[in-house]
Amino acid sequence: MPSIFSRIIAGEIPCYKVAEDEKNFAFLDINPLAPGHTLVVPKTETDYIFDLSEEDYTSLQLFARRVAKAVEKACPCKRIATAVIGLEVPHAHIHLVPINSEGDLDFKRAKLQLPAEEMSAVAAKIASNIE
Repeated sequence: MPSIFSRIIAGEIPCYKVAEDEKNFAFLDINPLAPGHTLVVPKTETDYIFDLSEEDYTSLQLFARRVAKAVEKACPCKRIATAVIGLEVPHAHIHLVPINSEGDLDFKRAKLQLPAEEMSAVAAKIASNIE
């Protein structure tokens, strides 16, 4: 059975897409730690990030770097933090989270519930900054 991320990539489930290339896909986390919290996933359905081929792993990391630079331009912050946890969805993914302090990357914190209009605006702003 395809993961929820594979279904998002296939267009079966709507998302706030910010970027896509031939191997990777990026979209806003619907339960973000901060506005602009983005998930970067390979299109290849692989559960564990370190099981990706070297080529796909490198492609994912370089794509995440491009997306992170766009998130940083769109969402003022001190840094873009990255996290690879991979327990909540069986599909490799990288969290890109705008942060101003170390505590901002605490996944135990309550997640934000942002209105659809704000999510759409943030996604569009990030997408417009992709180089």
